[in-house]
Amino acid sequence: MSGHSKWATTKHKKAALDSKRGKLFAKLIKNIEVAARTGGPDPDGNPTLFDAITKARKNSVPIDNIERARKRGGGLEAGGADWQTIMYEGYAPGGVAVLIECLTDNRNRAASEVRVALTRNGGSLADPGSVSYMFNRKGVVIVPKGSLSEDDVLMAVLDAGAEEVNDLGENFEVVSEASDLVPVRKALQDAGIDYESAEMSFVPTLNVPLDEDGARKVFKLIDALEDSDDVQNVWANFDVSDDVMEKVEA
Repeated sequence: MSGHSKWATTKHKKAALDSKRGKLFAKLIKNIEVAARTGGPDPDGNPTLFDAITKARKNSVPIDNIERARKRGGGLEAGGADWQTIMYEGYAPGGVAVLIECLTDNRNRAASEVRVALTRNGGSLADPGSVSYMFNRKGVVIVPKGSLSEDDVLMAVLDAGAEEVNDLGENFEVVSEASDLVPVRKALQDAGIDYESAEMSFVPTLNVPLDEDGARKVFKLIDALEDSDDVQNVWANFDVSDDVMEKVEA
């Protein structure tokens, strides 16, 4: 799992700095709107909203934009869209399984864009259930390393329900059952440990190792999917070594 997680975290960090920043901001704003609509506009009583706002702030989304999204979602301000969550399943080159989460106000457009991105990049749509069984819903918290050791993080979260702590290079990844995400996040806060993001994720149970050529093809397909405004998250069960990652990034 670490290869995929490391790539996704690095890519997300770069997106906050490059030409895709606008798309990243829009997706983070959508998260806030949906969280506020689902669990209410008060982040103190809505952990999902709290984490969505925290992630947006850490990615430099303007406070005014965050507040407007929170109010729209919570019904305190007009203009909220009727966002629907749709999951698509597919395959990338090399037999890599892909889960695609869309947050859209137009189901037909979302389906069309997902299908086009897959077929134009060597992938294909899969029947519902044919891919999702390879993933488990988990809570994932990303913690910047700084001066922390793996033991520091592990000791802070072990009693809160964390299952594992993975070294991603510049960050640690704390994985838990989905129901333990909030206790794990709070345990880190209580220990004075800063975190980059805390959110639900789909973690693969089996990974497909990729060489340089395979990695380039899979990354290209995921980029095409994420270029759609309707696609909110993409999870895939590939693993890439540090050597392959360096070659692809070069």
